[in-house]
Amino acid sequence: MNPFSVFFLCGLTFLYSMGASADSTVDRSRFHLFNPTPKEAMRGLNTDRPDKTESAYSVDAGHFQIETDLLVLSRNSESGATTENLGIMVSNLKLGLTDSIDFQAVITPYTSSSVGTDRASGFGDTTLRLKVNLFGNNGGDLAFALMPFIILPTNSGGMGHKFYEGGLIAPLSVGLPGDWDMGTMFQYNRMKNDSDDNFHDEYVTSITFSHDIVGDLAGYVEFWNSISSEADAKWTATADFGLTYRITPVIQLDAGVNIGVTDSADDLNPFLGFSALY
Repeated sequence: MNPFSVFFLCGLTFLYSMGASADSTVDRSRFHLFNPTPKEAMRGLNTDRPDKTESAYSVDAGHFQIETDLLVLSRNSESGATTENLGIMVSNLKLGLTDSIDFQAVITPYTSSSVGTDRASGFGDTTLRLKVNLFGNNGGDLAFALMPFIILPTNSGGMGHKFYEGGLIAPLSVGLPGDWDMGTMFQYNRMKNDSDDNFHDEYVTSITFSHDIVGDLAGYVEFWNSISSEADAKWTATADFGLTYRITPVIQLDAGVNIGVTDSADDLNPFLGFSALY
């Protein structure tokens, strides 16, 4: 075993011991899709949105959660052309299967894109994901999960992918001193080339910091970037900012903007969203 593998395994063991030691003593193994977690034992609303960094926490067993971009816009000017995109009710539908696993379906009911006078619109792709929390789901300052996903080319009007694509996401959530929260993520994508029928690798990393501002209002700042192995691909990176407002313990509104810091990223990407746990 090489030194990197030893270091990696030791690091995971250390993180697991810190996360697992603080888990609740409630026997949650008996909760599943057909024996839902009772309200008094639920973890509550914990969302993957509005930042791009996924959460390491899964939805409680037998419960449903919806996370929606009510309206999301993007604009990018590159090489003399301006591209504008619109998405309405882009939703992540989540269902808790066990205490540590949830199933997710990300759907795009309506999306449109315009480049100059050319415009297209239709139904977008569907992404299926399975989040498996490995530790820290029920307490502690650390939580880690793995989330494989597959993109289904369900789009109409050429508003998405033409091939099945997929990858793996590994999010880590960390509680910091001073009531700060940090999230970080590594994501591997296996994607179709733009120019031919071959596939390439994409590597996505991000880090986000969040904190309460006043009452039920909180905010976050984030840095996100993607590197592709495709020929002539450019580095893509954004600086992201947003607010969340907890209307009730299980309903949340959010709004924010992602700002491109490289030429290949969208210049501006504002959004308005909503999340609810049932």
